[in-house]
Amino acid sequence: MTYIDDRSWHADGWDDVAAIDTASVERPRQQRPRMKWFVWAMMYLAMAGIVAGGLTGLWYSEQVNPKGDPGDPISFTVNEDDTLETIGLRLQAEGLIDDAGVFDWYVDHHGGLELTPGYYQLRPNDHMGNIMRVLRTPPSETFTKVTFPEGFTIERMALRLEDKVSKLSAIEFENAAGDGVVRSVYQPEGVTSLEGMLFPDTYQISNGESESEVVRRMVRLMERVGTQLNIEERAAALGMTPYQVLIIASIIEREARLSEDRPKIARVIYNRLFIGMPLQIDATLLYQQPPDSSPTALRDIDTPYNTYMHIGLPPTPIANPGRASIEAALNPSPNPSLGDPLCVGLPPGIGCVYLYYVLATEEGGHAFAATLEQHEANVAAAREKGLLL
Repeated sequence: MTYIDDRSWHADGWDDVAAIDTASVERPRQQRPRMKWFVWAMMYLAMAGIVAGGLTGLWYSEQVNPKGDPGDPISFTVNEDDTLETIGLRLQAEGLIDDAGVFDWYVDHHGGLELTPGYYQLRPNDHMGNIMRVLRTPPSETFTKVTFPEGFTIERMALRLEDKVSKLSAIEFENAAGDGVVRSVYQPEGVTSLEGMLFPDTYQISNGESESEVVRRMVRLMERVGTQLNIEERAAALGMTPYQVLIIASIIEREARLSEDRPKIARVIYNRLFIGMPLQIDATLLYQQPPDSSPTALRDIDTPYNTYMHIGLPPTPIANPGRASIEAALNPSPNPSLGDPLCVGLPPGIGCVYLYYVLATEEGGHAFAATLEQHEANVAAAREKGLLL
C-alpha cells in the first residue's frame, strides 16, 4: 500500500464544484438537438431532391419514350415556312407527342433537325428519336404548290398543273374532270363536266397524287365553300339551283374586274333572265373558242354558249368561280333607287332596273344603264377612250 500525504495536494479550481460555471457545462447539451435537426433537415432536403430529380427524370423519360406501343402511321405535313417550334406545336396538337417543349429540347440536344417540306408518315406514341429519324429522312412524298386563279377553265387548270408538276398530265386532268367518275353534289344528272365546280385556290400537290385525286380535292373544296355560303337555301330563295348559281358566278368571274361591279353584273343577269331578254355576254361566246377569237365574229355562230342567239343561261359554267363571285351571284345588288341619275327622266311605265353594262375605265370598271339609250351613250364614251374595238 502506498501512503499519499494529502498535504502534498494542491488546490485546483476544478475541485470547487460551486465555482464551476453551470452555463458553460450545459451549453453543448443545448446545441446537440439543434445540430441534430439541422442534419436531419439537410438529409431530408437531399432525399427530396433525389426523389424530385427521379420523378422529373421519369416524367421526361415518358415524354421521350411513351408507354405502350406506337399507333398506326398518320400523315404529317412539313410546310415551307415551318420552324422547329411550329413543328413541335403541331406534333403536339395532332397527338403525335405530348409536350412540344420537351421535343424542342430533345432535338436541340440530339443534333438538331433540318426540315424538308413534304408529307411524312409518323406514328403516335412513338419514341421522339424515331420521330426525329423520320423527319430527318427525305419525305415519303414531296409536294409542289400550285395556284389556280379564279376564272380559270378546266383546260387552263390542266395546263397549269402539268407545267408545275411534270409527272402529271394535262390530258389526264381534263379526262378526270370530264369522265363523270368524280362528281360534285351540285352536278345535275346528265352533266359529266366539272367545269365551274373546281374551286380555284393554292393547292399542295404531292408526287404521290394522281390527276383524279387532285380533281377530287378541288371538287370537295368547292362543296365546302358552297356549304359555308349556304348555297342550297340561298339559291332556292332566288329561284335557282346551286348549279345555276355557279353558272352565273362563272359569268361574273369572267366579266368583272372590280369587286364593286360583281353584284351589279349579277343583277343585270337576273333582270334579263326575269324578263326573258338574251344575256348578250361576250364571255360566254369565247368559251371553248381559240384564244384569239373575236366576240363580234362569234355572235353569228350558233353554239349553245351564244347568249346573243339563245335566251337563258348557257348550259354549263364557263369558268371556275371564286368565293367573291359566288357570293355576288347569291346576293345581287338591288336595282337603282328612283333618285338615282339612271332613273331621272324615264318615260312613265318604264321600270328603272339594271339591264346593260359596258367597260368604262382602264382599271376594268363598268358603266351601268337602265335603258338602251343610256347604254349606247356609255358605249360611245368607252370607244372614245379606246376601251372598245
